[in-house]
Amino acid sequence: MRVAVVGATGLVGNVMLKVLEERNFPVDELLVVASERSVGKKISFKGEELEVMSIPTAIEKRPDIALFSAGGSTSLEWAPKFAEVGTTVIDNSSAWRMDLSKKLVVPEINATQLSKEDKIIANPNCSTIQMVMALAPLHKQYKIKRIVVSTYQSVSGTGVKAVEQLENEIAGKKGDMAYHYPIHKNAIPHCDIFEDNGYTKEEMKLVRETQKILDDRTIAVTATAVRIPTAGGHSEAVNVEFENDFDLNEVRKILSETDGVTVQDNLEVNVYPMPMYANGKDDVFVGRIRRDGSQPNTLNLWIVSDNLRKGAATNTVQIAEYLVNNALA
Repeated sequence: MRVAVVGATGLVGNVMLKVLEERNFPVDELLVVASERSVGKKISFKGEELEVMSIPTAIEKRPDIALFSAGGSTSLEWAPKFAEVGTTVIDNSSAWRMDLSKKLVVPEINATQLSKEDKIIANPNCSTIQMVMALAPLHKQYKIKRIVVSTYQSVSGTGVKAVEQLENEIAGKKGDMAYHYPIHKNAIPHCDIFEDNGYTKEEMKLVRETQKILDDRTIAVTATAVRIPTAGGHSEAVNVEFENDFDLNEVRKILSETDGVTVQDNLEVNVYPMPMYANGKDDVFVGRIRRDGSQPNTLNLWIVSDNLRKGAATNTVQIAEYLVNNALA
């Protein structure tokens, strides 16, 4: 099994390598791939020093699987070239997510859709993944009509430059700005670029990707995405209206029995999810589970997850594991 990690020197790429190692993914040869300026750098994996290679060099080696986290334009240009030589690409950018010919996969929800013919597979947006992980089992039971979600997103979702901006501001240093405004002691209601409808791309990803993953275009979704000064982990306040009524104890039971979801919901001892404690973990944490008393059949949830792990790297590796375990790659 020859595996390429494209974008290996980036934040998510680094976590992909860590997750591959932690989960003991069956890789016989690992190709670490990045832009031309990084070629020749050394990256450690399982005690070995691997040399970063260029994308064309990696294509020549015809890997079985390529895990991409190198940005949308890189993926649009190079993912098809990998696919042409028989590589199955799992892409972490937004490039292929809404392409009707490509699967958008959260393994616990819809990996069974995958076949050998799927040579480019899209990994959803981090904020979408954690939300649908909690909502998919509830949708099966009660059928979702409408979702109102507000996100509180870590600077790590923007990248290294944003993490450095926050660290510089905390230390009182001047440096490059990833955002238009200071992020320390601030909240910026602007994740990604604005679309013509007044929503950001991040907000519209939550709309479009949720409908595609849950395979239900009738679900109404509205979102507000906010960047906050946390270093890791995204949080979401989610209000869900169902067609059918629910029992809160049953909701907790369903979520507790869902693979990859951990319920943290004990108000008597102040137990609820927080990004500080989700950081470095693969589960999606759900708490503050309560009925919305303002209208029928409506539930409030607080959902937290490490955006670099389940929101990106871990989900990508889990897709690769599914492919290997089912002889699809």
